[in-house]
Amino acid sequence: MLDVSLTYYRYGFLGGEFLTWLWFYIVNNDQNELFDNKKVFLEIGNKIVLERKANDAVEKVTINGKDAGLEEGIISLKKGAVVKELNLLYRKEDKEWSFTITGESLGISNLKVPDIGFIESKKDVAGFVVEKVFLYDSLYQLTDGLYKKFIKLRVSNGWVTVVSDMNKWINS
Repeated sequence: MLDVSLTYYRYGFLGGEFLTWLWFYIVNNDQNELFDNKKVFLEIGNKIVLERKANDAVEKVTINGKDAGLEEGIISLKKGAVVKELNLLYRKEDKEWSFTITGESLGISNLKVPDIGFIESKKDVAGFVVEKVFLYDSLYQLTDGLYKKFIKLRVSNGWVTVVSDMNKWINS
């Protein structure tokens, strides 16, 4: 069995590839292929962090802002950078989540779940907690499902085509 730190070092690149693929997929493909439910929508949020390692130096590009253009990110991808953090907006029916995924650990941060109302009495506490847990679980199911689709694609013969399509997108 591999040591956790060795595994983390050996397979850490997958998170960056996943986030880069996810950005590509959100921008260029029909999201109905990602989601069976037509009332689900995913879009790039207000922050992307890219990183490029060249020799002993690390170049980091952070794109922030509500209406920030992603051109700098595309330029960084052309230079060989990968996405290290990606902020996403997830809409499902009438609810909206905002969160950031970190590539190395696939950790979720800056999570904002939909509002569910207020606790007006002690009887409401249990329902409030259950609803919050449901909202968190919905997000974890989303990220697990997306990563599962990515890994299945990554180990399939179709990955070569995806990489070619991603290169066309980056260089267009």
